[in-house]
Amino acid sequence: MHKFILILLFVLTLFSCGTDTDTGEFTVGSDYLALSNKVIMIDTVTVEMSTINFDSLITSSRSRILIGNYDDPIFGKVKSDSYFQLSTTSYALNGSTSDTQAINYVFDSISMILKYDNYYYGDTTKVQTFNIHRLIQKVKPNTDNDSFYNNSTLNYSPESLGTISFTPRPTQKDSINIRMNDEFGEALFQKIKKREITDFDSFTEYLKGLVLVPETGSSSNVIGFSVPESKVRMYYSKYHADADELSYIIDFTIADIAKQFNSISLDKTGTLLQNLPISSSYLPSTQTNNQGFIQSGTGVACRIDFPNIKQFKNISTNGAIVNAELILKPVNNSYSEKYPLEDSLAVYVGDNLNRVSSALVNSAGTTVYGLLNKKSDEFNENVAYTIPIGSFLQSEMLKKADSRSSLILTLPGISKSVDRIVLADQKNPNNKIQLKVYYISY
Repeated sequence: MHKFILILLFVLTLFSCGTDTDTGEFTVGSDYLALSNKVIMIDTVTVEMSTINFDSLITSSRSRILIGNYDDPIFGKVKSDSYFQLSTTSYALNGSTSDTQAINYVFDSISMILKYDNYYYGDTTKVQTFNIHRLIQKVKPNTDNDSFYNNSTLNYSPESLGTISFTPRPTQKDSINIRMNDEFGEALFQKIKKREITDFDSFTEYLKGLVLVPETGSSSNVIGFSVPESKVRMYYSKYHADADELSYIIDFTIADIAKQFNSISLDKTGTLLQNLPISSSYLPSTQTNNQGFIQSGTGVACRIDFPNIKQFKNISTNGAIVNAELILKPVNNSYSEKYPLEDSLAVYVGDNLNRVSSALVNSAGTTVYGLLNKKSDEFNENVAYTIPIGSFLQSEMLKKADSRSSLILTLPGISKSVDRIVLADQKNPNNKIQLKVYYISY
């Protein structure tokens, strides 16, 4: 017992006492110590927060058409275009294998059918408008890994092949139908009818692909549509057919999900993030009103550092961090029904250049997430994400090298959504970040 009291005295002299001032070290005051079975609880460790921006995110093969734009009051102007390549199972009219057999068929109409996948962000009570454009460049990535990214783009014709203005109903089991240009549909129909298009290669040579582009004049929301359930449908029928005879159809679908991607951009002009540096650097929370930022789709992420964690080795000759909880609180008034909080945070381990090495795991090797407590109170003080990081801090404390790892926080749907969160740092006047470290001496 006398030995442990000496250890406590050493801790109290090693760190500043009885102050909330950040002196560049972490502080331990007598009011913050809980002694039980030689365990110390320390909750005044310095935690540094900053915002980073990943160079790019893979957005192909995500099975979601993400289309729309909105003006975010905190992050800036968010916009998502969606590119895709089409194909069909048969490049022939009903029962025809030659242009002679197809002579009795005529074109009726062509439409794009988009099936909601229940994802949305922003104000869905407002009208959204977007256009369909024809690609003049093949859906082929410029990289060696066959992937497309949030900053990928392809050239397309300025002429709109179809326009829709609608009030989204994204939670309904419903679709939207966009009537497309008859001239475009007739020309495609004739190519198939005359057997000038007979297979995938000849089809994609003629129609390289399409892109959905939102109009900037109706910035209000971003909506998700299902890739497997969306299509372009061509209607045709027999010449002088009976009134009760049904039309025939050809469905052009996105069969190869690797050839569909979302180009997601963020105009940060005039925001706290407008000076966000390149991916290998960071923007300290001291320069952003004591806040850290996360946004899916655009690559904005929050970085957490523990600059003094190695000094825990000085507490005791034999000791260990047995548990630790990082409690992150969203900034008041930064979230709402239009900008809801995600239920969890994805947590990764990164280096000083923001390169991710792995997902954060606990001592059992299980992936760790930050889970949201939604229990409300008068001042929203209980609304927080809790991340167990004891194993991570113990490993950082024992490192012999001078290098330190950081935690990088993102959202689970980072590559196929535009959700965002604003977190408070240690000096934020409200909703401060908390770190509770439990250290045992033995």
